Amino acid sequence: MAELSALGSAPPRRRSVRSGQDRLPLGRTSGTGLGLAVLWLSLLVLVPLAAVVSKAAGAGLADFWSAVTTHEALSAIRLTVLAAAAVSLVNAVMGTLIAWVLVRDEFVGKRVLEVLIDLPFALPTIVAGLVLTTLYGPHSPVGVTWYASRPGVLVALLFVTLPFVVRTVEPVLLSLETEAEQAAASLGAGPVRTFVRIVLPAIAPAIASGASLAFGRAMGEYGSVVLISGQLPRTEVASQYIYQQIESGYLPDAAAVATVLLLVSVLVLALLNGLRGWAARRG
Repeated sequence: MAELSALGSAPPRRRSVRSGQDRLPLGRTSGTGLGLAVLWLSLLVLVPLAAVVSKAAGAGLADFWSAVTTHEALSAIRLTVLAAAAVSLVNAVMGTLIAWVLVRDEFVGKRVLEVLIDLPFALPTIVAGLVLTTLYGPHSPVGVTWYASRPGVLVALLFVTLPFVVRTVEPVLLSLETEAEQAAASLGAGPVRTFVRIVLPAIAPAIASGASLAFGRAMGEYGSVVLISGQLPRTEVASQYIYQQIESGYLPDAAAVATVLLLVSVLVLALLNGLRGWAARRG
């Protein structure tokens, strides 16, 4: 299988890939566009985040630590981070599988499936929460009751993050040439080995990108979980806890927990982006 090993070391090529050496130098027009982009991102992202961090730090380190180490805050942060990590892993596997089926197979109802995958993007999250509560609530028509339970929270997060990995992996699969896969099959490699050795290295960066998007969405999700969680302490995610603190007038405490979520998100997204870069270099 020396030929297969050689094929595995060279994933299928993508169509029209542009290298960094082909990029044009930054001109006056491009510089203006870059400045406007930075200004816009600063107004929408950096300034609000800086305001939250400043509010959290304004009361002092002791008060900050006290706010984020209460039993309720720690429970909400722990549930949020673990659920977001689980959602990312599940989406990485199932999203890749769904993208593969959509790209490589033809079947009746494919168009309907494409629409259903994008539905969480268009559906208001509170409507998603209402649908899931109706389906898995105390009077579940399917006999499955996940109301006020952590599995219910996880299902809600999986629902709203479904499209991310699918829609990042699908165009990469569409752009891959299939000659290497066909050659591997002709040399006796099975479908699993062909996928692992040839296809997976090429789509790994897209999987990491989709997983990072799913993680970020799950970390800040509120509407889809507020109903099915039952708003109990053991099923309360961080966004619910923050909202309750704001309603109760404890804005510095809410900002402190939000700052912790921000730090965790930055660290995890940096890790996933590093993994994506490593996979791209390996490919």
